[in-house]
Amino acid sequence: MAPMLGVSVASVLISLLLLSLALSASAEGLVKIGLKKKPMDEYSRLASRFAWKVGKRVNGPRYGVWNGLLEEGMTDSDIISLKNYMNAQYFGEIGIGTPPQNFTVIFDTGSSNLWVPSSKCYFSVACLFHAKYKASRSSTYKENGKPAEIHYGTGAISGFFSQDHVELGDLVVKDQPFIEATREPSITFMVAKFDGILGLGFKEISVGNADPVWYNMVKQGLIKEPVFSFWFNRHAGEGEGGEIVFGGVDPNHYKGKHTYVPVTQKGYWQFNMGDVLIGGQTTGFCSAGCAAIADSGTSLIAGPTTIITEINQKIGAAGVVSQECKAVVAQYGEQILNLLLAEAQPEKICSQIDLCAFDGTRGVSIGIESVVSDNGVKSSVGQNDAMCIACEMAVVWMQNQLRQNQTHERILSYVNELCDRLPSPMGESSVDCSSVPSMPTVSFTIGGKTFELGPEQYILKVGEGPAAQCISGFMALDVPPPRGPLWILGDVFMGAYHTVFDYGKLQVGFAEAA
Repeated sequence: MAPMLGVSVASVLISLLLLSLALSASAEGLVKIGLKKKPMDEYSRLASRFAWKVGKRVNGPRYGVWNGLLEEGMTDSDIISLKNYMNAQYFGEIGIGTPPQNFTVIFDTGSSNLWVPSSKCYFSVACLFHAKYKASRSSTYKENGKPAEIHYGTGAISGFFSQDHVELGDLVVKDQPFIEATREPSITFMVAKFDGILGLGFKEISVGNADPVWYNMVKQGLIKEPVFSFWFNRHAGEGEGGEIVFGGVDPNHYKGKHTYVPVTQKGYWQFNMGDVLIGGQTTGFCSAGCAAIADSGTSLIAGPTTIITEINQKIGAAGVVSQECKAVVAQYGEQILNLLLAEAQPEKICSQIDLCAFDGTRGVSIGIESVVSDNGVKSSVGQNDAMCIACEMAVVWMQNQLRQNQTHERILSYVNELCDRLPSPMGESSVDCSSVPSMPTVSFTIGGKTFELGPEQYILKVGEGPAAQCISGFMALDVPPPRGPLWILGDVFMGAYHTVFDYGKLQVGFAEAA
């Protein structure tokens, strides 16, 4: 679950990956976490639409892989189980304090703090439904008291820092700073299957500059190598949900070799990604490169609206019709095409037709923060903003069609179809379950290799029989330059590809999951 990715993500609800542990540790410094699954229901679906990305910062305060086989003598007691709830929530148990108080947490590579509900959480109804940490019951508790707050799209959790031992099976991280949450708003926290979150990102995005649990595992010499890895079992009917391994990898859960790419910016596990292909054909959008993060705390794959819309059009996902998008096509479509044919600079076209301003490198929305009220509060002109965004998307779509030598009539018709496929405000787009077998592959280029997803991997099924619903695994998220465009590869991607997070060499690796 990644920290705040800017104002543009405020309406995007990213599903959580909620992780569950039956924790234990290895005397040899390797900790395995097994995953278990539960069936999907509407409450868990609601919780999975937790708007984690919103409200958390992007720009600030944000050893080689062990490739051998499992240590001789390791047993199932070295495995920490993660439970899978409807392929959207993976959750599990840790202990805090002495004796340990148990909490169900998410293991989240898109954040860096550990937080759980506090016994001092008196006025949030959500706290009544979850385990609460009681400092008076722990002999290793150390007072801190520094206030803390983490923002989400559904509200903010707030509380204060404390310090205590954190137990993962037999592995004990001593004197770990964590947040006691005294306020948890919204129904999301009430129905969620987790009590708190254990962040596995970098210290650069840690609230309060607190050392993440992972950092202290390494500092205290508790693991064999500064590496952890995820395997997610995407077959919801199976008892075993998957596995997270601290200190190395489990060779039983991947095929071939991992493709590694360097971390380009510490905070998230961020790396460079190349072209995105639909049915084996380039979209052209990321051919010059895009940023991406591997995020175990996001259920779906999130990416720029321009490409997500095109993917959803190709797979027949139904979203919300954008009147602004269709208006741009109707009023300016021919003009945009003519400018593209005249080899105008694409990034300047929307400013040339007065739908955007131009900041010297790209088009920017005219209406943003352009109105100042008497009290000095700035507001935005939403329609101008939407028209600018629609124009920028239309330029990209038309460019791609021109490369394929399509006629003007066909291009305008195609762009109108894409307008119809714009993702819904709630972030979900549904598809006809009967059409899943005929859907195209969607591929991502990472480290010069193509990582392909079939429809059975990127479509989430809710329910069974005639009442079943099928949900697109792609959601829109727009992060402007220089930080974006940004893709968030959540567990739809990580379920297909075993993922290694190499803290020692600052790299991320992907291999086909087994």
